[in-house]
Order: sequence, then structure tokens, then C-alpha cells
Amino acid sequence: MSESAILFKNVSRHFGEVKAVDDVTLEIRDGEFFSMLGPSGSGKTTCLRMIAGFERPSAGQIFLYGQDVSNLPPYERSVNTVFQDYALFPHMTIEENIAYGLMIKGVSKEDRIKQVGEMLELVRLPGYGGRKPSQLSGGQRQRVALARALINHPKVLLLDEPLGALDLKLRQQMQVELKNIQREVGITFIFVTHDQEEALTMSDRIAVFNEGNVEQIGTPADIYEHPQSSFVAGFVGVSNLLSGEVAKRITGVEDKFSIRPEKIHFAKADGRAGADSYQASGNIRDVIYLGLYTRYLVELDGGGDLVVVEQNLKSTSMDVMQAKGQPVQLFWKKEHISRLGG
Repeated sequence: MSESAILFKNVSRHFGEVKAVDDVTLEIRDGEFFSMLGPSGSGKTTCLRMIAGFERPSAGQIFLYGQDVSNLPPYERSVNTVFQDYALFPHMTIEENIAYGLMIKGVSKEDRIKQVGEMLELVRLPGYGGRKPSQLSGGQRQRVALARALINHPKVLLLDEPLGALDLKLRQQMQVELKNIQREVGITFIFVTHDQEEALTMSDRIAVFNEGNVEQIGTPADIYEHPQSSFVAGFVGVSNLLSGEVAKRITGVEDKFSIRPEKIHFAKADGRAGADSYQASGNIRDVIYLGLYTRYLVELDGGGDLVVVEQNLKSTSMDVMQAKGQPVQLFWKKEHISRLGG
């Protein structure tokens, strides 16, 4: 996966005074599942639209497998897009929807039927070709949209929040299926989402966007375990951010750092943290029982709060609620903190 599928070189897209994308440089490798993650208005969808050719950069260059496509129209780029609203033709059958691109290209009916059958197998919808979109569930329609995009054999598939309209369980199921399909076809998938779980579940690498800029690019583990800014630490998962006097009491310096709630542990009453750990004391101000785990809000002695998460391996809701108001000692490994720049 050494070849670049997509390369942004100092790309900007401005709408009047609004800098939707501001001097972004990034590389997406051939064959990887790459996610652009960020809140609404962060620039991720604008980047996707520039790759597709629906928007043109105000500055900079975009390369598709080494070719400068910055000013090429969409139909001259070997990319296809899957949208959240499916964009299926309601009057056509599933088979006709999937075959539409091939028909426009003049592919013979015999070849169209063969390729549509292969696509229906790929997206686990064999036997559905004769139905209309209205006869399918949301998840099934999304798979049809995926098949229609893939049948043209694009070099890059762009996915614009394609699971956003699905309910939680179906969305989680489709995350697994989408990743499996990507592995099977082996082409580059570029996935836009504001959902951190989607990005962490499916991606080989993630670019975290904020206000038109890329804050950090890395593997899901890199992004989660080693955030490089306050924004990344707070947006991807839940994180405790401490700085100033509160940080100095714990680490000896005022530098801002983050620590994930699940990395913090309750010490025994007489427990002391080892040389490889930091420690803090306080009182449990609030307890939120969530079934699989419990979230504790600990008010630290001398000021500041920490959120601590603990799995309910043996505890019941009655057990954990009794902890409210109790003094506690907390500790966590020094290696689990991330020093933050911004």
C-alpha cells in the first residue's frame, strides 16, 4: 500500500470569507480504508466533493494516482460516490439501478446481467434484483447504492456519511459489512463521517478535521491513544483534560495533558501508586450506572474533576450507587497520558 491513491498538496477551498478548507496536505494510500472525521463544518465533506470534482480548489492541487485532477470534471475521474440518501431511481428495479452505469457505457445486456449478479452476491442481496427500492429496508437500499457505485470499477470509492440514516444496530452491522466488502474488492474507500465509532471501527487511518484544517492523521489506535491536541482528545472518545495548577499537583508541571477515563483505576484504601504511575485523591460526586459499565465523576482534592469508567464485572447497580460521596484514591500509568499542544 505504498502508492498514493489521493494526494492533497496545500489545498484550500474558500467561499467568500469562509475558509471551508484551509491549506490541507494529506496522502491517502492505495487500497486503504481512509476516514475523514470531524464535526459539521470542519471541511471533511468539502474535501470529499473536491476529490469527486463537485467542487474545485481555490488553491493547491489534488492528484488521483499521480494525475493532477484539480480542474477535471467529475465524469473524467475514476471515482464514484455513495450518498446518505442512496439516490436510487424509484421506478427502476434493483437490477436496473445497479446496471444503470453499465447501460450508459453501452455494455451488452448479457454482460450487464452477469456483473449485476456478481454485485448482488458481493453485497449479500442475491435474488433481490427484481424488487423496487421501496420494497427494501434502509440497510438493503444502502447496499444497492454501494453495488451501483462499485459495478463501474472506480479506482476510489467516496462515501459521504452513508450510514447516517440507519438506526444504531443496523449501522453497527453495516460497519462490519462495509469493511468486509472493502477488503474483498481491494479498492480505496474514502469515508466521511462525524461518528467517531464508525471511524474507529472501519478505518485503516483517520484524518481528524477541525475548522478547515487537519488536526491529526493516524491509525485508530494512534488517534485514540495518543491525541496530539485538545480537540482530538475531546472529539475522539471521552477524555479528561487537565492543565495549570491541577496538572502541576499531579505531574509536577503545568503542561496540559489528557487521560482516558478507562485508564484510571481506584486504589485500595491504603494503596500507593508506584513510580511508574500518577495518583490523585478526591470524592465521588456522581455515579452513572450504564449497565455494561459505570461512569464516576470524581471531584479532586484542591480542585478539578476526573471522569472514571469501570466495567461492571461483578457489581450491580445497587453496589455502584453506594459509592456516591465516598473518598477515593485514583492512579494511572504515566505512559497513558498524552501531552497536548493545543
